[in-house]
Amino acid sequence: MKSPTSKGAPAPSSSSARPHKRLQRADLPAETLELARFLIGKLLFRRLDDGTVLAGRIVETEAYGLDDPASHAYRGQTRRNRAMFEQHAHVYVYLIYGTSYCLNVSSEGRGIGAAVLIRAVEPLSGIDRLREQRGRPELPDDGLARGPGNVCRAFGIGPALDGLDLDGDERLFLGADGTSLAIGTSVRIGLTRAIDRPHRFYARGSRAVSGKRSLSP
Repeated sequence: MKSPTSKGAPAPSSSSARPHKRLQRADLPAETLELARFLIGKLLFRRLDDGTVLAGRIVETEAYGLDDPASHAYRGQTRRNRAMFEQHAHVYVYLIYGTSYCLNVSSEGRGIGAAVLIRAVEPLSGIDRLREQRGRPELPDDGLARGPGNVCRAFGIGPALDGLDLDGDERLFLGADGTSLAIGTSVRIGLTRAIDRPHRFYARGSRAVSGKRSLSP
């Protein structure tokens, strides 16, 4: 386990922060549903160009796996979705509604298009910077990265990070501190295809989770 002050895995600046390690590809399950569940409770780190490190706990994900009509990879590889076809633990960033970027982690093996969408993150450190990047000073901490577009706004994630390898890049990476959260499941949010699949995972009781409260009891 790396030191909490190591370059690769800086510690969240919470007084209750636990020692943690940076997660490598070998630590992550490749299967899409397994990865979506595994990521709940894990840490997301973003190192900005000025050296500032932002950190939060992933509290909501959605799986987009094989034979899934709602997946961007359903009709095959394109220039836009090519990161979904990388080895698992690569970053797929795409633009939605022409206004918001969404962060995904590729799953399965190279050449198989699949990914996990990061829908919500509970802020742990760099909160003033997260709030500044959201441009919403009135928001509570747990509202800063609620919803996939807001995750990217708060953490400064855009197309420059598309295709990034989480296994070795310092700009964006994952960590674990041993936290185990109660996990709920539901249908995915905002879809018109494959709407009945229970492929959304969330941390029960987290105020940072997005969507209607009825979806996250």
